[in-house]
Amino acid sequence: MKRNQGFSLIEIMVVLVILGLLISIVAPNVLDKADGARTQKAFADFKAIETALKTYRLDNFMYPSSEQGLEALVTKPSLDPVPKRYPASGYLSALPKDPWGNVYLYLSPGEHGEIDIYSLGADGVAGGEGQAADVGNWMSMSDFDEQN
Repeated sequence: MKRNQGFSLIEIMVVLVILGLLISIVAPNVLDKADGARTQKAFADFKAIETALKTYRLDNFMYPSSEQGLEALVTKPSLDPVPKRYPASGYLSALPKDPWGNVYLYLSPGEHGEIDIYSLGADGVAGGEGQAADVGNWMSMSDFDEQN
């Protein structure tokens, strides 16, 4: 007769405790990296949008108005002031969404500079801390990190 061999309850418990310890150490580090990556994506998007806005300004001598919004970089605005020199392909092929799936907001003239491009963070509401904090093109990555 063959004897069935398996793991004892103690052996299974030891493995579960070890896995629990590893997860408790690794998970916070991974989550912090994901949060940082989202913020870095927002700052990279700001640079790309700013570049398109500066090209728009070079062609048309002004930035799109707040009413025209960032959509003016993708399709020719019909609201005044209508740009006279607008490329057939636009300035961006599509508007990026912020890392939390929301549209970027735009003000011209801005409250912090000539133009403000910003996101209301994960919660989509003004203010907040951590991933819910607002992030804008007038900030630097280090400023954002210090505030949160």
